[in-house]
This record gives sequence, C-alpha cells and structure tokens, in this order.
Amino acid sequence: MSHTTQVPHRRPVGNHPGAGPTAPPRARRRRGSQQWAAWAFLAPVVLYLALFYAYPLYRNIDLSLRNYTVRSFVRGDAPFTGLKNYRTVFDDPTFAPALLHTVVFTAVCLAFQYAIGLALAVFFNQNFRLSATLRALFLVPWLLPLIVSASTWSWMLNTESGVVNAALHAVGIGPVNWLTSPSWSLTSVIIANIWIGVPFNLVVLYSGLQSIPAGLYEAAALDGAGPWRRFWSITFPLLRPVSAITLLLGLVYTLKVFDIIWIMTKGGPADSSTTFATWSYQLGFGNLLPAFGPGAAVGNLLVVAALVFGLIYMRVQRKQALS
Repeated sequence: MSHTTQVPHRRPVGNHPGAGPTAPPRARRRRGSQQWAAWAFLAPVVLYLALFYAYPLYRNIDLSLRNYTVRSFVRGDAPFTGLKNYRTVFDDPTFAPALLHTVVFTAVCLAFQYAIGLALAVFFNQNFRLSATLRALFLVPWLLPLIVSASTWSWMLNTESGVVNAALHAVGIGPVNWLTSPSWSLTSVIIANIWIGVPFNLVVLYSGLQSIPAGLYEAAALDGAGPWRRFWSITFPLLRPVSAITLLLGLVYTLKVFDIIWIMTKGGPADSSTTFATWSYQLGFGNLLPAFGPGAAVGNLLVVAALVFGLIYMRVQRKQALS
C-alpha cells in the first residue's frame, strides 16, 4: 500500500488575509521622486508667500500691538500695549472722515469701472474692424506707471493751466479748483482712479463674454428678443461668476489705492480726500514723530475689510456651486 505525500500549498508572500499587494520597488521609487518633484515646485511659491505676505502681515500686527518709537523700532524693545493703538485710531477725529472717504471712493470707483468696462466689453464683442486695435489702445491707462498717470491727471486738472478748465472756459464755464478745493478733491481722485481701472474690467469681462456660446444669442434673436432683452437674459446672468471675481479684485485694489491720491492731493486739502491708505502713511511716515503703531492699526483695518469681502465671496460661490 503506497502513501502519497501532499505538499502544503504556500500562499505568495504579501497575499495573506489583511495584507494588500506590495508595490514593486521601482514603482515606490517613482512615486517618491514624483512627491519630491511636487515639493520642489511648490517650495518657491511657499517661500515667496512667507517672505512677502505672511511675514509683513505678522510684522504689521506686531507694530499695531506695541508702542513703537524711532528708538524702540531700531532697538526692538517696544513695550506691548494691546489694543491701545486701535483705540487711539477710533478716537482720532480723522477716523470718521477717512472711513467715509474710503467707502465713497471704493464704491463709486467700483460702480463706474464695472459699468464702463462692461459697456466697452459688450461693444468690442461685436468683432468689427479695428476692434483689436481699439482694445489695445484702451489698455494704455492700465499699462502706464501709476506715478505717470497721477502726474498727468494733476496737470490736466490744474486750476490755472489745466486742459480741463481750458475746455470748460471754452464753453463758458468758470474755472474749478479740482485739486485745491475741499468740495472737488475727492471727486478728482475718483475720476483719475476710474480712468485707470476701466481697462482691467474691460479685459476680464471681455474674456468672459468670449466664453458665452453664440448659439444662445441666435436662438434668442429667432424668438424675437431685442438687444436689451438678450443682454439682461443671457449676457448679464452668464457673466455673474466673472463679474464677481472682477468686483472682488477691484475692491481689494481700490481699498489700498495710495499712489494716485498722494500724488494728486496728498489727502488734502484739510483731509478732504484722505482715505485709510493715505492716513496710514501719514501716521507712519508723514510726520517728524511717526506713529508706527496707529499707522499699522489703520493698515490692519484695510486688511480685515478685504478679508471679510473675500470670505463673503467664497461663501457665495460655495452656495452657488451647491445649488
């Protein structure tokens, strides 16, 4: 009687219950190299954000919470004062006018820049002859350095030799003290900033119009919809995402406008065109005895305002994506 010996079946290593398949060494090395490459590409961006955004923001917050003088700024031994600098800013008589001017300047500039930019975008979307050339010419205000634009507007609005008053005189209107009158100084810097910001709105909104299918307009025209009806029923609703990001970026930019106001009016006369941006500079650098703490506190108020509107935008976008 013969007996056969059965060899027990051996499972492959790594395939026992509870263990997943083991990746080959070459695949693991490839995955590791890809991760290192991703970190290598990400490192310059992280370093840039840390050096030019995170650290300055930290320093500005630290400035607003300490009693810095020129001596303590150099030596780095400023005492901690908490929210005292913010209370000083809120109690300052300049706070209310600066807040009002900031709100008016930002709201009026945003409204006119968006409205004019949208009108020009719709106009150039018709693709007529010389459309590209005219669009390029409209980009000139955006491409010029701000110091050049502000200096040009200062010359144009000069009371004695400005071309604007010369044109008004030609039609029988007396001269206007655009830059030296408390009634007109804020209007003057608003006009200059609108002129500078229109090209940005034109470029972004025109790119948004290019993404709208032309078949929608053809179908609406066949149904008898006129130009205004097509605009309000097709163009404006489909441009909402692009309009939202345009207004948000315009808001952040307009809140921190300093160059134009400072070159044209320096926030005057009698603080009639002072905004938070120019007031922060005046407190920190515009006096013989600089108030670094209150100046940083005013700057932080602008950061908080921009952050609040950014969070509102993200919340609205999230709701639209879920609906």
